[in-house]
Amino acid sequence: MDDFATTSSDRTATRHIIWDWNGTLLADNDANLAALNEVCAAFGVERVTLDHWRGMFRRPLIDCYEELLGTSLSPHKWETVNDIYHTHYIKHLASCGLTDGAPHVLRGWQSEGWTQSLLSMAGHDHVRAMIEEWELRSYFTRVDGRRFDTERDSKAEHLIHHLRGQEVDPKTAVLIGDIDDDARAAAEAGAQAVLVTTGLMDRERLRRTGFPVVDSIQEAVALVGDRAPS
Repeated sequence: MDDFATTSSDRTATRHIIWDWNGTLLADNDANLAALNEVCAAFGVERVTLDHWRGMFRRPLIDCYEELLGTSLSPHKWETVNDIYHTHYIKHLASCGLTDGAPHVLRGWQSEGWTQSLLSMAGHDHVRAMIEEWELRSYFTRVDGRRFDTERDSKAEHLIHHLRGQEVDPKTAVLIGDIDDDARAAAEAGAQAVLVTTGLMDRERLRRTGFPVVDSIQEAVALVGDRAPS
């Protein structure tokens, strides 16, 4: 099993997990792909497969969409892309569920006496509503969606804000997510990361981050648990 990539020489024992939502705890790839293909249709671009999208998805999102659609996106066009995407994403979201075993995994980590929180780049109100709908709020010390815009469209600034808001030492924290921006955010915040292959980025691109890559949230928590205080 891979060991943790190092962001600090002080490898303090893990006490806190920061969970990503979409593609990590929420199995919403189908909704993502359906919404994406509605955007493609609106711009006269052929439909794409999930494998194709997992090979090109990245942040900043606007750069990714400009490549996919083969055109530059003015603020007006980018707003149109977002409107089409979110309308159809919400429509298909009702058919999506939690990642297999998610409540059990969250309950297990909590039962060990350690803490966990959730940080998503989806809108804050939307994320909070979803967490309440799935009756997961009691597992988390804090739940944050996107609360503010950033120039780089990266989770890094949001993660720093998220950790500071809880007075969590980044050296004791691990972010579990599904794309390389999760790894980038963890590195910039001084935390660790474990990446799962269940979301919108393929394994090879995840492995390039230098952080460990696993196939399920169960494996991710087992790896994190190896560094929890005994």
